Amino acid sequence: MSTLAETVAVPRRLPGDLAMWFFILAELSVFALLILAFTVAQALYPQTFSEGRQLLDRSTGLAMTLSLLTAGLFAALAQEQVRQDRPRRGALLLCVALLLACGYVGIKLTEYAHLLASGLGMEHNTFFTLYWILTAFHFLHVLLGMVILAWLAEGCRRRRYGPQRNSGLESGVLYWHMVDLVWVVLFPVVYILD
Repeated sequence: MSTLAETVAVPRRLPGDLAMWFFILAELSVFALLILAFTVAQALYPQTFSEGRQLLDRSTGLAMTLSLLTAGLFAALAQEQVRQDRPRRGALLLCVALLLACGYVGIKLTEYAHLLASGLGMEHNTFFTLYWILTAFHFLHVLLGMVILAWLAEGCRRRRYGPQRNSGLESGVLYWHMVDLVWVVLFPVVYILD
């Protein structure tokens, strides 16, 4: 038989800091407006967008997607290790996430270099103007996310985070998941959907 103390539910809370949630919502709103602009421009210039997509390598986009999502998985696993009072393991997992994020950066920079060498800069046409705006804005968010992952890894290594003090870690991992979420939308919108 259970006692009253055992059946009282612990109130659930949002992970991370409320300020981070507001920041994420603001960033998602900006991305939503940029994606809306991309979609409207695609409706106005379908041929230009179809031709632009043909110049992008979908397998490169898929590789970037796998890199980011796998980094997100390792960040989530790190967070779970900290909840179980194993912050040093969390630090190691965050370093793996950071390496995977470096993979994304390397692939994206290679793609950018190839496009620029092919004369497909921002000024090429409407598709590439919006491609560069969307992906470069996301790229900057990935770089910030990498700084956050490195900061979190160092914090875990120094045992700044634990089961009862992990709000900062949760906020940083939330930010990374926002970066993932945006890419999960950007990849099909920019690389696949006509």
